[in-house]
Amino acid sequence: MIKTRTQGDLIIISGTTCAGKGTVIKKLLEKNDNLTLSISYTSRPKRENEIEGVDYYFVTKEEFEEKIKNGDFLEYARVQYGAYYGTPKKEVIDLLNSGKDCILEIDVQGVKQIKKLYPETILIFIMAPSMNEVKKRIKARGMENNEQIIERFKVAYNEINEINNYNYVVVNDNVDAAVKKVEAILISEKLRVDRIEELSVENEEEIIHEFLVDKEFNNEKNYL
Repeated sequence: MIKTRTQGDLIIISGTTCAGKGTVIKKLLEKNDNLTLSISYTSRPKRENEIEGVDYYFVTKEEFEEKIKNGDFLEYARVQYGAYYGTPKKEVIDLLNSGKDCILEIDVQGVKQIKKLYPETILIFIMAPSMNEVKKRIKARGMENNEQIIERFKVAYNEINEINNYNYVVVNDNVDAAVKKVEAILISEKLRVDRIEELSVENEEEIIHEFLVDKEFNNEKNYL
């Protein structure tokens, strides 16, 4: 019998702007009961359609910085427009210890921090089919002016340059296909040999093995 590690997997899913990583994560959560998403803290204002404790935990800049001092985050970053984002340490550790696989949707800055703390983290980068497609998706949202769009492109190019920090890259040209690829990655990670904690043989298997060994030994004696 093979006994594998019971602790959950820590999974980071990052991606360029408008790569569709949020949609991929949503579908993964719908299809897999053992997957859960860590809710991040942020110091940016809550948008009209967002829900406290579902999309983010919304705090002030001062409250966020107090949490940094207290060591409450696995990772944190100050991103464009000056807002903080951070992953709560206790919640994530509790989920992993309970056997749940935990997804973090964070940027490349956070990846570097967590990679040092948890080298076994599964790191997946989601990409749009092309930067031209990214441009189309940004314009379709109609939420940003030209200056903000240009800034997003700069960030996206910088993020792509960090792709070597990840284990896997998935191009999201079709959401369902991208979800299947991520699921295949997560299954393959569960089957890694280095996850085995204990390897033992059941009694019946031992008896069969001994019988075959004895039979082989007797056959060898007949040829002596």
